Amino acid sequence: MSYALVTGAAKGIGKSIATELAKRNYSLLLTDFDEPNLKTTAESLQRKYGVEVLHFVKDLTAPDAVDQLFSWAAPYHSQLTVVVNNAGYGLNGAFEELPLADQFGIIDVNIKAQLGITYAFLPVLKKFRKSYLLNVCSTTAYQPVPYLTVYAASKAFILSFNKSLKYELRNSPVSLSYLSPGATDTAFVVRAGMKQHTLKTATRFNMTADEVGAIAVNGLFKGKEAIVPGFLNKLNAVLPKFFPVSFVRRIAASIYEEKKQKEQVILHDAAPLQKIQSEIQQS
Repeated sequence: MSYALVTGAAKGIGKSIATELAKRNYSLLLTDFDEPNLKTTAESLQRKYGVEVLHFVKDLTAPDAVDQLFSWAAPYHSQLTVVVNNAGYGLNGAFEELPLADQFGIIDVNIKAQLGITYAFLPVLKKFRKSYLLNVCSTTAYQPVPYLTVYAASKAFILSFNKSLKYELRNSPVSLSYLSPGATDTAFVVRAGMKQHTLKTATRFNMTADEVGAIAVNGLFKGKEAIVPGFLNKLNAVLPKFFPVSFVRRIAASIYEEKKQKEQVILHDAAPLQKIQSEIQQS
């Protein structure tokens, strides 16, 4: 019996990845700060797929989060062959207008927790003949995104980190993949505080969490390094290289900047360069 650890597994992409792993007969170690939804997901997957599913409620912004997660998973280290760092969140708004503590929280989850979990579990994964590590990034990592400033910067850090780590692991049994989803139908949009016009832009390009989860797990087990679900998202990861930063920045800002007379809402990362493609086609 093999186990897989998935963070941010209560719903959205994390839940979909966990589902795909359960379909492949992996027992699951799931963690999230959302206790009600995490418990529901764990019970549902265990009942539907007949695999063991354990869950651990933890906020990854806590200083002791990685140590506690590692200790909780310790009884299963001898069978833990898959680790998925999915947890992450962002906030939409001007940098100086958002609470600094909340922006440090983005760094705690998106950067510190992913690095900490990767660092803690790599020795565990290296004990097997073959094991898998999936770290979740974002299409926002490929360009500057005003009004999603800290989130996009955190994902740019993670993208660079994983590209370098991939090389360091080249002679190890650990197959590292990094997933860069774009606009996705998840609860991320509610937590990020995104505005109504941003939601309308993103929903034109949305993929479902189940679509992203299936592509992610298929890519992981095929040994793909960079997994970018969807044709438009692939364009979004490439096109910024061919435009001036000032132009890319302006397009991104037009999506995420708060508009007057618009209702405030809270999305996943709508890809700025998808709007560029639309503007080019209309010109």
